[in-house]
Amino acid sequence: MNAADFRRIALSLEGAEEGSHMGAADFRVGGRIFATLASQKQGYGNLMLTPEQQAEFVAELPEVFVPIAGGWGRMGATHIRLAAANEDLLAGALRVAWKLRIEKNARSGKKTRPRAKRRRA
Repeated sequence: MNAADFRRIALSLEGAEEGSHMGAADFRVGGRIFATLASQKQGYGNLMLTPEQQAEFVAELPEVFVPIAGGWGRMGATHIRLAAANEDLLAGALRVAWKLRIEKNARSGKKTRPRAKRRRA
């Protein structure tokens, strides 16, 4: 898998849109981020998981999943090594992050709206 595969699969999820955060591609549902390509130069995609989900993914496949260093990683942000993943694994991991974001959006009680699409130069 590679960054193009990550993008294709992320955007195939219902309601997913691509945006940009600090110059890196991100993927949102309801206007909130569930995954990014902020580390694509290092060969990673990033998933926004819970710490518990992250621990399960890392324990099961440590050659594929790595916690992001620092505070984001302690909160569940997780790298997925794209070259080590297959289509089913990447799709499943993205679906977990997407579903978590939808659940958090629903619990927050805030009305979320998609961000305006940005034009790329």
